Amino acid sequence: MYVGRIVSVAKTKDGKLCAMYRVSSNSFPNRHAVEVERGIAIVPKPGHEDDIMKNPYIAYNCLRISQDGQYAIATNGSHTDPITEKIDAGMNMRDALVSGLFGMDYEHDHLGTPRIASVINIKTGEAALGTVREDALHVTRIKLEPGQAFYVATYNHNTPSVHLKDADFHVESADEACDYILGKGVFADLEKPISAVCAIADGDKFQVAFKDK
Repeated sequence: MYVGRIVSVAKTKDGKLCAMYRVSSNSFPNRHAVEVERGIAIVPKPGHEDDIMKNPYIAYNCLRISQDGQYAIATNGSHTDPITEKIDAGMNMRDALVSGLFGMDYEHDHLGTPRIASVINIKTGEAALGTVREDALHVTRIKLEPGQAFYVATYNHNTPSVHLKDADFHVESADEACDYILGKGVFADLEKPISAVCAIADGDKFQVAFKDK
């Protein structure tokens, strides 16, 4: 099944919080992840820079870490930045997601692509998923147990739900988390993976990795 982009919040079997993002694409597969200040961005690969002229939504910061290092924010678009900035300004996780998603709205492309987002707090253990579509705005706190990964995607699986989960999430590092969301567990049946970006708790900091398929 093709569900488009995916964000996920998870907890490893040994209790480490994890935020994951996966690019899956039919129309613009020639993209990759690159490191930027305090995060990771998705951009066209060399030789495909003109793709941005065809669709302005295909390049964006997909993962950022808050200034205090406490939060990891992963999304499928330019709403990563306003959500992060609101958290940096002291807004709580729920309100930052609601405000950022409502303010940016769904992507006004020919598909009306939803915006999706995930946030985790390394200090409190809190996690949340959100999505804004043409017909709805959902923000949901997620209670994570060890070995669980919950996700939401841009198409078909685009409402946060207790049913959109992996109950056997087992990774040891951010690099392994990238491999997992690219093609293991519940994500193995979700088609056309391109790139993955993950942040996983490492003591009181986040370990970040990105990987192209």
